[in-house]
Amino acid sequence: MAKLTKKQKAITVDREKLHGVDEAIALAKSGATSKFDETIEIAMNLGVDPRHADQMVRGVVTLPAGTGKTVRVGVFAKGAKADEARAAGADVVGAEDLMETVQGGTIDFDRCIATPDMMGVVGRLGKVLGPKGLMPNPKLGTVTMNVAEAVKAAKGGQVEYRVEKTGIIHSGIGKASFAQEDLRRNFDALVDAVVKAKPSGAKGKYVKKIAVSSTMGAGIKVDVAEVAGA
Repeated sequence: MAKLTKKQKAITVDREKLHGVDEAIALAKSGATSKFDETIEIAMNLGVDPRHADQMVRGVVTLPAGTGKTVRVGVFAKGAKADEARAAGADVVGAEDLMETVQGGTIDFDRCIATPDMMGVVGRLGKVLGPKGLMPNPKLGTVTMNVAEAVKAAKGGQVEYRVEKTGIIHSGIGKASFAQEDLRRNFDALVDAVVKAKPSGAKGKYVKKIAVSSTMGAGIKVDVAEVAGA
């Protein structure tokens, strides 16, 4: 049996107890004792089977208090749209030249946006960008002619959520240094977005479990009955 670390031994949270949202967030914050500013994360166990197209849960939501992270945005665009992207704060902008850079193994962005006319170029990068979750998608607003708005949204706290094969959604909702109120606002925004994204094929209870944790901390179970709409 593996030995417990000092941090694990110090954990006093009852992992089986259900907590109110505010209490769970407070416990997650207090458990973030690492030297770096840990991310406060949420895990939602949904009653869906993502193997079926009508049970996929995916979308984007803007966290009102931001993410606490510096997001690098890459944009595939030409001409005036490329200039628009740069003016909006995009970190990397290009067309065929950017495609070659990515094909060479250099990906200097965390979010990828493209104008519709560039999807022929971006499509060649499917095997590179796809596994990293970076492929632009019209449904997520990352294939658009309004690149300035998309860049500002990506840098202003917009996060993408997507259900995993096991039916779980993982996402950060801010940093441990955030105020309790800001983390709660972000928690509510994400949960509300996921609840509203309930697919037509989902049967029975949709939100089964919710847990909150810090990057290095223990998972704290949330009382789903307290969560509006869940």
